[in-house]
Amino acid sequence: MLDLGFVSAILAEKSFEEVVDFASANKFKCVEMMCWPKGKAERRYAGITHVDVDELDERTVEHITNYLRQNNVYISGLGYYPNPLDPNEKLSKVYFDHIIKVIDAAAQLNVSVVNTFIGRDPSRSIDDNLKVFADKWPGIIEHAEAAGINIGIENCPMFFTNDEWPGGKNLATTPAIWDRMFEIIPNKNFGLNYDPSHMIWQHMDEIKPIYNYSERLHHIHLKDVKINKDKLDRVGIMANPLEYHTPKLPGYGDVRWGDFFSALTEVGYRGPTCIEVEDRAFENSEEDIKTSILTGRNFLSQFLVL
Repeated sequence: MLDLGFVSAILAEKSFEEVVDFASANKFKCVEMMCWPKGKAERRYAGITHVDVDELDERTVEHITNYLRQNNVYISGLGYYPNPLDPNEKLSKVYFDHIIKVIDAAAQLNVSVVNTFIGRDPSRSIDDNLKVFADKWPGIIEHAEAAGINIGIENCPMFFTNDEWPGGKNLATTPAIWDRMFEIIPNKNFGLNYDPSHMIWQHMDEIKPIYNYSERLHHIHLKDVKINKDKLDRVGIMANPLEYHTPKLPGYGDVRWGDFFSALTEVGYRGPTCIEVEDRAFENSEEDIKTSILTGRNFLSQFLVL
């Protein structure tokens, strides 16, 4: 059925081996491993490297493969979430070049999915961004297809702070936009890393996309979100979204998890489902961070066999 895992970004200070050890010891079947290039983080939960694709030689591949096998854990996907459509062409090229490296690494490691963002110039319209998308992304998807890799685009708008105003830094935010993207790139390996929480704060149904895009679901993120209606009534939907919503652990927010898993099973999804922790209430200590992952696991165990 469905395999439960977590996104490694929350264990930013841990090594690959320590992440796998934690997963194995706590009944997780998989982990989405972060693959940022080593260096300074651009934002929270970024710049984290648990698989260094720049140093992935034959010996390293063998070590990773053996360590996973010994611990009965697999990599659900390799994750790298920059803004590939950054208006700065030099930065855009850096991001796309690294996405190619992550795709090639996934093929070497026998990992079937690479998760990322489409990117966006937040100052330009959807139509203008789609034109750039149509120019830059088809070659990436074709490269992944040739390597046997699925690309899972997370549906996060990446609009949280003033520098992301007004459009956010990820184009793939709504079903209407997904349809246009899939018309431009119809390849079946091009799909979604679906996160229901991002639909909630956009005041959209979080269950319908599972039915409508069942063939495009390559990976699932499990994150919740809480909308503060009093704050929303004061600042309105045009405010920066963090002024009226808070990312939460699964079960602590407004996602309808029973309906969510009912839909996943009904459409025949059998892939990984990974807890993504971005709940700041659980980030005061290493113990809090580990507790957050296990709290999410315990809540979700009513829907999944651990």
